[in-house]
Amino acid sequence: MLGLSQMLTFDENKDNNKMPMPSPLLTTTVLLTAMLSLVGCASKRDVDDFKVRVEDTFQTSIKGDGIKLFTYKVKYAELPTLEQPHMQRVRQIEKMKRSGSKKRSIYEPDLRSWTEQIELGLEKTITMTGYCREGYLELSRIIEVGRGEIRGECNDGATDADISKFADKG
Repeated sequence: MLGLSQMLTFDENKDNNKMPMPSPLLTTTVLLTAMLSLVGCASKRDVDDFKVRVEDTFQTSIKGDGIKLFTYKVKYAELPTLEQPHMQRVRQIEKMKRSGSKKRSIYEPDLRSWTEQIELGLEKTITMTGYCREGYLELSRIIEVGRGEIRGECNDGATDADISKFADKG
């Protein structure tokens, strides 16, 4: 590892005083770190990045042995009109026919953005509630056009505070 004195070079100014100057290695490192930080921030999606507005529910269940389970359900807040999805689907089919794409069936909807929106919603909900502090194991997932459900089990056990905050209200 380089020490600070090795990363700085010293130049004399017009008064013959030595002034520390950053080495090219230090300058490059600082610039590279700054650029990577900006790229990392730019690539993170937020709930407002998605056009479709949703209604979601987060149901918790704490079992007697301290196992914490949850079910996250999402659906469209309002159903889109029939004309919009149909025309969008027609354009998608035409585009796939033109490109000769054989990767996916032309009758299979593209759920990548919708899945990303559901996953982001679950991540934000868990963070806001503090329910799974140490992550979770996904038990099941159903993603369809207009609705989704993810069930999971928290990696951490229930504390007394969890039991009082998230007790089954069923």
